[in-house]
Amino acid sequence: MPGIYERIVKFNESLLPDMVKFKYEAMAENIFRFYRGTCHLFYEDLAQNDNLPPAPITWICGDLHIENFGSYKGDNHLVYFDLNDFDEGILAPASWELARMLTSIFIAFDSLDIEEEKALIIAQMFLKNYSAILTGGKPKAIDPRTAKGIVCDFLTAVAKRKQKDLLKKRTELKKKKKLVLYVKHEKHFEIDKPLKKELVHHISEWINHSSNAPYNYKVINCLFRLAGTGSVGVKRYMFLLKNLDIKNRYFLLDMKQAKASSLQPYTTVKQPKWASEAERVTHIQQRMQNTLPAFLNTTIFKGDPYVLQHMQPTEDRINFELIKNDSGDICQVIDDMALLTASAQLRSGGRQGSAIADEMIAFGQDNKWHLPILKYAANYAKQVKNDYREFMKGYRDGRYDSP
Repeated sequence: MPGIYERIVKFNESLLPDMVKFKYEAMAENIFRFYRGTCHLFYEDLAQNDNLPPAPITWICGDLHIENFGSYKGDNHLVYFDLNDFDEGILAPASWELARMLTSIFIAFDSLDIEEEKALIIAQMFLKNYSAILTGGKPKAIDPRTAKGIVCDFLTAVAKRKQKDLLKKRTELKKKKKLVLYVKHEKHFEIDKPLKKELVHHISEWINHSSNAPYNYKVINCLFRLAGTGSVGVKRYMFLLKNLDIKNRYFLLDMKQAKASSLQPYTTVKQPKWASEAERVTHIQQRMQNTLPAFLNTTIFKGDPYVLQHMQPTEDRINFELIKNDSGDICQVIDDMALLTASAQLRSGGRQGSAIADEMIAFGQDNKWHLPILKYAANYAKQVKNDYREFMKGYRDGRYDSP
């Protein structure tokens, strides 16, 4: 098999070359960000050495890890805590999602200097609660009314945050008190005028003709935007919209290019025929999430599929660095993540080839598969450490500098 350098560069060669350097920079920050940015390595290795026990076929987000849970405001204006990244979503064995998530626990806890024994206990707890929710056969949701502990505090704080708080971080006032997107933000980049004009026209047409678009808004400005780790390098734009009826009412719209799932080459499960990759992402999101974010939609721009949605603050996820010394908070958060994972699979059951609730309940009742998945995740976490060391050697040597 080719080395880490060749595998990483080959996978990222279809991305924007001038942005990929930022992805490699993020991956070099620590081993967990490396793991987040190399979902393709995980599934490529899994396909080569799949020792996981048999599991029902279900809809999975594909890149499940502890930072792909977060808060967002739904289309009903309430705040939820749920899975929030479906770019890699696909129909696959439930065990794939679990192995990816458990590996993230071992890697993240190691990077936080939390002992391996505690990570193992937390991983076991995740599987125990995941199985319990499946056995109950009823999907659940987490909002400020049902959340407990640190997640409750987190959601309560998010619910109080206003749209203007997000606007303050992303915009600035120019002459005549005109609000524009903040160009000097480290994750904002100017767009060439011809492309900018096309983008503004495209979103203006969407606003005017789509029933899912915000009513009576006008496009004021747009920029290129960096966000995440694995998705750095795809085309992504942010739009500032202004309400034409209500004074000083603005809205931020995210438009993100949708590319094929990195799991696709490694699954033998027959997939639905989607009209576009953006349709795949949004349909899986619609099935797995309890409540959708506002204005979730798809569009095609210059031949590329994109996902549109109300822009959410990137910091609206649990910061494990702040709670790493509080066992109670960590247990509560991981327990909630297990609940949400099982609930998403139950909620999306019976759709286009995914297992029905009875199959998922039976899977939850049988805990014989717990130990094999735990062992796989713990061993793979060690492999990620080796891969990260190899990546960092090449990164420091400048091998990743050239597009």
